[in-house]
Amino acid sequence: MARKESITAEIILNTAFEMTCTEGFESVTARKLATRIGCSTQPIFRVYENMGELDGEIYQRAIQYFDEYYMNFTSEETTPFVHLGLAYIQFATEEKNLFKLLFLSDKRGERGMYELLNGNSGAVTKEITRATEAGCKNPSVIFMKMWIFIHGAACMVLTGDYDLSQEETAVMLRETFHSIAGI
Repeated sequence: MARKESITAEIILNTAFEMTCTEGFESVTARKLATRIGCSTQPIFRVYENMGELDGEIYQRAIQYFDEYYMNFTSEETTPFVHLGLAYIQFATEEKNLFKLLFLSDKRGERGMYELLNGNSGAVTKEITRATEAGCKNPSVIFMKMWIFIHGAACMVLTGDYDLSQEETAVMLRETFHSIAGI
């Protein structure tokens, strides 16, 4: 009878994802991961052909995590792009390492920022629809202008240069939207 494998793919991925959240993506090496799990590197390479394969799964998990974060983020905002902006900036605040991996690294491959943000939730599509319903003539252009502002604010979170409250941020985002949209 074959010996039951005690170090599963789930354990490896969960541990690697946890390390990414707490220490950063670059900290996930085979040796550090094995030490954290309490095994040699052999079980890791029995499950994954190489660390690149595991990296891909960590990245996919991070995408799912952001998508769920956005879907569970609550606000009363009705102004287009404000809810998305608040969620994105708060994600940068709470999940700095995942934010860096998803939105500031070259690990995206063929995915553009739009695709990442839209995810399974359709976040960007919903906001563009809201903008259209609010009377915006070119909501995609308005999204791009708003996004430059939102992404800049989120990056400022990472450098410690952003200290506005969520309400102050919402006011600023609403004012920016109305200024850009002209409505």
